[in-house]
Amino acid sequence: MASKPAFAQSAQVDHPKFGLGSVLSCNDEYIVIKFDDHGEKKFVLSMVLPNLKKSDRVPPAEKRRSSKKKVAAAPAAAK
Repeated sequence: MASKPAFAQSAQVDHPKFGLGSVLSCNDEYIVIKFDDHGEKKFVLSMVLPNLKKSDRVPPAEKRRSSKKKVAAAPAAAK
């Protein structure tokens, strides 16, 4: 029988090197965390578990990327 994962999906965690992040997935072997300032990282759970602390912060809102394409400035007309 599988045990309950150490951290639930979307749990907020604090890592001493990478800072605050949100758990994307967690199983018996690995945990994947999306850190605010360092992107997505995958760890061996047994190695990172002693360093992770649960955080009670509110998850940050996902940044939405604009779908508008930037138009290059037209070259100045030669006189």
